[in-house]
Amino acid sequence: MSDGLVDGRCWWGSSTPEYARYHDEEWGRPVRDDRGLFERMSLEAFQSGLSWLTILRKRENFRAAFAGFEIERVAAFGDDDVARLMADAGIVRNRAKVDATIANARAALEVPLAELLWSFAPEPRPRPRSRADVPAVTPESTAMAKALKKRGFRFVGPTTAYALMQATGMVDDHIEGCLAPTAARGSASS
Repeated sequence: MSDGLVDGRCWWGSSTPEYARYHDEEWGRPVRDDRGLFERMSLEAFQSGLSWLTILRKRENFRAAFAGFEIERVAAFGDDDVARLMADAGIVRNRAKVDATIANARAALEVPLAELLWSFAPEPRPRPRSRADVPAVTPESTAMAKALKKRGFRFVGPTTAYALMQATGMVDDHIEGCLAPTAARGSASS
């Protein structure tokens, strides 16, 4: 086992079946559509301060609660929807994060979301050699967070922005030697 690989996967991808599936089938694969990016951005915001496993296990509940993360529908949510979401035990009931998701949908209506987010993707680089080489924040994620906040997005700090970049294939942070395929940046996925 190299520093960061377990059973041919990145260290975190072998600990539970949910993590293995997410690691093998989704994490690091390019997402280029607005709805897919909005979903990932929303889930990353809800994860802040929690385990990603908690979010993965509640993901289908989030999708149902937030209208499949269809931006136009979430942007139209009002007080009754907020009350419904705050009563939904199937999701993370954090008022600030619920409000941020709705505000982010409204902000997303005003920009070409995929174009904006992908404009911060750095040039491809070699995979990290070890888990110690995986950053939590980069200049690109800091710039992305600043640009998003300027446009009215919330819960999108530099660390959350970098997690979004990793999850959606803007960067490939699979550890060198990981069996997960290197995704061709720019291909479509949701």
